[in-house]
Order: sequence, then C-alpha cells, then structure tokens
Amino acid sequence: MSREPDAGLPGEAELPGDYVLPGTLSDPLRTELIAFRRDLHMHPELGNQEFRTTAAIKARLEAAGLHPQVLSTGTGLVCDVGTDRVRPMLALRADIDALPIPDTKTGVPYRSTVPDRAHACGHDVHTTAVLGAGLVLAELDRQGLLPHPVRLIFQPAEEVLPGGAADAIESGALDGVGRIIAVHCDPRVDVGRIGLRIGPITSACDRLEITLDGPGGHTARPHLTTDLVTAAAKIVTEVPALLSRRVDTRSGLALTWGRIESGHACNVIPQQAELAGTVRCLDLPAWREAPDLVHAAVDEIATLHRAKSQINYIRGVPPVVNDPVITELLRDAHAARRGSQAIEDTEQSLGGEDFSWYLEHVPGAMARLGVRTPGSGSRLDLHRGDFDVDEEAIRVGVELFTAAALLDDHRS
Repeated sequence: MSREPDAGLPGEAELPGDYVLPGTLSDPLRTELIAFRRDLHMHPELGNQEFRTTAAIKARLEAAGLHPQVLSTGTGLVCDVGTDRVRPMLALRADIDALPIPDTKTGVPYRSTVPDRAHACGHDVHTTAVLGAGLVLAELDRQGLLPHPVRLIFQPAEEVLPGGAADAIESGALDGVGRIIAVHCDPRVDVGRIGLRIGPITSACDRLEITLDGPGGHTARPHLTTDLVTAAAKIVTEVPALLSRRVDTRSGLALTWGRIESGHACNVIPQQAELAGTVRCLDLPAWREAPDLVHAAVDEIATLHRAKSQINYIRGVPPVVNDPVITELLRDAHAARRGSQAIEDTEQSLGGEDFSWYLEHVPGAMARLGVRTPGSGSRLDLHRGDFDVDEEAIRVGVELFTAAALLDDHRS
C-alpha cells in the first residue's frame, strides 16, 4: 500500500548550527524505488534462487556508475560507494529472499505472480531501502559530500538455516568493513518511526531432530522390549524441564516441540519414533552451550528407557546483539531526519535473524523499521500471506541509512 508523505515531515533535517544534513530522498527517486519494490514483490525468489532479484539490483547499481560484485554463491552481491578512500567501511545490509507461502493479498496490483511464493517478511523493503541509500550516497560521493566509504550488502537466503550471511561472509562481504547496520520491518510500529534496543534484539534459533530406535514388540509385554512411545513422551516433557534447571532462567533457553511421530497400531510397540522442534535462546553464552546441554539431557532420558537415540542438532543463528555505539549512531541518524520523538524502545523478539553472524565479526546494530500506516489499526504480522507495508517506509529507510553514513565518525 502507498500513501503520500505527511505534510509535516521535513524534507531536510537541520543539525545544530547552520549545517543541513544532505541525502534526503527526491520525489522522482522515491517513485522509482516504490516501483522497484513492487517489481520484487511480484517476483519473489527463495533463498539461493534469487537470480532475477540479483540481476535487477546489479543493473540499477551499474546504471548509477557503480561496480557491484555478485557473491561467489551465485546470488546476492556487494557494492562499494566511495572506494577511493582506504579505511574500514560502514556496511548497509539487506536480505533479498522470499518465503515459500502463497500471497493472499487482494486489491493490490503488485501481489506475487509466483505460486506459493511471497515477500511476507519485508525483505523487498529492506532491499529497496539499501538500494536507494546506495544511489543517494553515490550522488553525494560525486559531489564530495560522503565522508567515509560505504559497502552495500545484498545477502541471499536469510530464511534458510543457518542463513546466507555465513556464505556472504565467506565470499568476502565483510572484507574491509569495520561496522554494519540493518533494518527489519516491524508491522507494530508506525511508518516514520523506528525501534531501537541496545543488546540482544532477536533470539537465537536452532533446529532439533531426534530419532529413537528400539526392538519393538507387543503392548501386552512392554517389559520385554523398549516402550518407545513412552520414551518419546518422556523426552518431550522432561528434556525441556531438565534444560530449565541447567541454565540461568534469565537466558530464556526454551525447547519447543513441533512434531512427534511413532507407531501404526494400537497393540504394537513401534521400533522407531521421531521428534522435531526448535531451540530458542535470548542469551549468547547460553546459546553456545545449548547443543551440549540438549545432547546430554536427551541421552539421559533415552538411556533410562533403554532407547537408542540419534540426535541431529542443527545450528541456526545466534541472537542479534546490538552494539551500544552503533545503536547510538542509528539513534542520532534517525533523530537528525525525523526528530528524537520518532524513536521508540523495542523489546527483544523470539524470532531469529542471520544478521547476527555479521556481528560475530564486526560491531553493528539493527533497527526496527515502522511499516504500519498511522491510525490504520492494522495488525498484519510477518510471515503471513497478506502481509504488506506502507511504502513511505522506503523513504524512511533510505534516509536512515544515508544519515548514518554521513554521521558515521568511525565509531567502532
């Protein structure tokens, strides 16, 4: 959905003294970026399949005289602005993949044209905001107004565990980067506003798959075999309880089951059971301990019930932990554009985000980007087929990124 900017929003934000912060978004470029976002929205691509998306971004950056480089994975790309200066760069990161769900929006001309594929998490907005920021910064660089070099990172496969960020890093996306920032759409926050939090802003998220094996037998004689259904039930109920007593409860380590399957007949003890779930954690040190803790707890319960266990603990992503200095850069940048009243505190989410992998290497921070039309009362959540945004969020994202690049004083 789109609307015209509020009349009260300033075109340029004045800083103390006579300095006027450049880098606001012109109306013609705003119109172009909305069209670009809608094109991405109509042609969503899943993780590591974003060939059309990558080509579209590359073509627009090249048209601006920039020199983007496609990642070695074949999708996603990086592009430097202000490459004549040798110093650690500020990176602006966007994720470019979509979700494997149908687009159920009605009444909009830009709904997905690809069956069972949708940009239902706002990655099309993230991508367009970083693209727009790159175009604005490139023009400022030509005018000699860009104080530090900036790298644009368009990353594939954020929705695929353990996330495409690791592949982007392996491809050299962070080479020469000293700090990194990103945004994530937040449908609970009005457009024009951002949410900030120092410290953890997302949760760690891992996947757990367990297979239990036993000889099977007759339900009349469970004492002569391994009662696999009971063993599976005990693991389901007792492993989460054990974990809650083996880590500080403030770490928020939680194992939640999503699937349990075993057996075919009421009088047959099965030979196999399968369980699957997710492990989420609010705390980085506890997340690092989680695989060993889960393995030990599962083995204890399985052994007690004479079941053989095979555990597949799949590392997902650590929590995004916002660096205080980089968070303040985002705060200063948005205050310069919209005023400090347009910034709100945000809570830690239990969702996972692979932006966290970058923060294992360089300091950085993520902001929540408001995408809800003020006064609409909309409660469209992420990962829903009817998710949509107020497209004024694109302007807000571009101007937040450009202000951060201009105010960045090598804070790391």
